[in-house]
Amino acid sequence: MSPIVISERLIDALTADRVRVVVLTGAGVSAESGIPTFRSAGGYWKSYRPEDLATPEAFARDPRTVWEWYAHRRRLVAGAEPNPAHIELARWEMSLAGFTLITQNVDGLHRRAGSRQPFELHGNITESICHRCRQSQGSVGLGPKGELPACACGGKIRPAVVWFGEPLPQRTLQLAGEAAERADVYFSIGTSSIVQPAADLAYVAKEAGAYLIEINPEETAMSRLFDECLRGPAGAIVPEIGKRVFDGESHGITSGVKDIHVESHES
Repeated sequence: MSPIVISERLIDALTADRVRVVVLTGAGVSAESGIPTFRSAGGYWKSYRPEDLATPEAFARDPRTVWEWYAHRRRLVAGAEPNPAHIELARWEMSLAGFTLITQNVDGLHRRAGSRQPFELHGNITESICHRCRQSQGSVGLGPKGELPACACGGKIRPAVVWFGEPLPQRTLQLAGEAAERADVYFSIGTSSIVQPAADLAYVAKEAGAYLIEINPEETAMSRLFDECLRGPAGAIVPEIGKRVFDGESHGITSGVKDIHVESHES
């Protein structure tokens, strides 16, 4: 059993008066809930590349196949439950006035865990929009007999996610960037830090003087940018941090959690 050590500096930063905390989550957090990564849907869909399905061109060419793939992915999401990291981050939102949650995940598990205002950079797979007028359509999907959904404007309804070749929602990205600029503490949790422009948010926070923490089982391309790197599952590490900050447990005490270690890049 390797102990997790939460540094005094991190605890002090998180318990400072009016602290502003920004958290970015990625696919690793969803994977801990049993949701396959974007490229590992499995079964029949292994014969397709995501790039052949998650594009406006694919939807224009064969909307039924695109919708069938997303119906499959929606079923996977519906069968998953928020894990301890999702739940703990929702508690952080309720406990910290200056808290912002940004996610690259489209599964909606943060909302199901209780997070009220996550910035969903890549959209939400459980929701739908009109491809023409862009109006929200709730959770519409294929009809009971496989009918393709259509908007009142006559446009085709599609999943409310960002596809290859499409820009991220500009207002959401702007708000995420503004939060990173104001951050005192910035977390990157379960993300490879290679998907742009989300990965740049860490640079924005660093430039603004924030204390940066990476939580991920493996080293990433941006690990050296972070002041501390906690190696292990988010579902174990995030609640452990919460215990020290919100439950009043002693600072700096170690707790036995399997396969976790800390790397400090403090100068």
